[in-house]
Amino acid sequence: MFDASSSAARSADGTAIAYELHGDGPGVILIDGAMCFRDSGPVRPLCTQLDDDFTVLMYDRRGRGRSGDTEPYSIERELDDVDALLDVLLDSTGTTCGAPALVGISSGAALALHAAARLGGRIRGVVVFEPPYLPEPLAADAGSYTDALTRALASGDRDGAVELFLRRVGMPDAGIAGARQSPAWSGMTALAPTLAYDDAFMGDSRVPCDLAASIAAPVLALAGGASPEFMRFGAREVAECAAGGEFDVLDGQGHDADAGVLAARIREFLLT
Repeated sequence: MFDASSSAARSADGTAIAYELHGDGPGVILIDGAMCFRDSGPVRPLCTQLDDDFTVLMYDRRGRGRSGDTEPYSIERELDDVDALLDVLLDSTGTTCGAPALVGISSGAALALHAAARLGGRIRGVVVFEPPYLPEPLAADAGSYTDALTRALASGDRDGAVELFLRRVGMPDAGIAGARQSPAWSGMTALAPTLAYDDAFMGDSRVPCDLAASIAAPVLALAGGASPEFMRFGAREVAECAAGGEFDVLDGQGHDADAGVLAARIREFLLT
């Protein structure tokens, strides 16, 4: 049974990627979405719901929490991080537990899909929750967001970058004004550069059907029944594109799904 304090793996470019191992059983790597890391987001509560049945690795994506960062950023470098963490997990669980699975939340689901396509047979399953791929015409705004985010970060305007993101995810003006006045704002602006990392994985925000179809492992794509239809769109389309795809709706759940409800469906998929 693992209950490890924070350790660090070295990615291919030398960046230290902070992680924890918890639990016992088949391996699972949890992958956060935008503006999240181990101590601010859904993965720690999800880990506590899964570690009775799995060896769970949760980590801070590069540029977040206790992980380092190395410029220039590239998708390949962040995929190298997952490679390094997979080696850690395999070394910890040995061969008896088999290949690990990936679980990606929100834009972290895009990273999980890219990693699963790259890792091939080293991955035994992929679970994605509400990957924020968009239908037309909503996807048409992705390029404008990328351009504005790039300009804000290039000029050092972290406040503006965070505001762009919050508007992108639908937060109203009053909510943004309140966020700017909250104690959490400084933490959000500290993570602002990593918004470009998630945006790189999301691409043009359209469903990467060819990528999903190239994944050898079974894919479970989940969405919340209380989420807007456009949030369910991405999960449903990923499942349709994947060769071994399955789509399911968690009744009564939104984008901030209850960790116990989400874990129950993950457990059913990975242990059946």
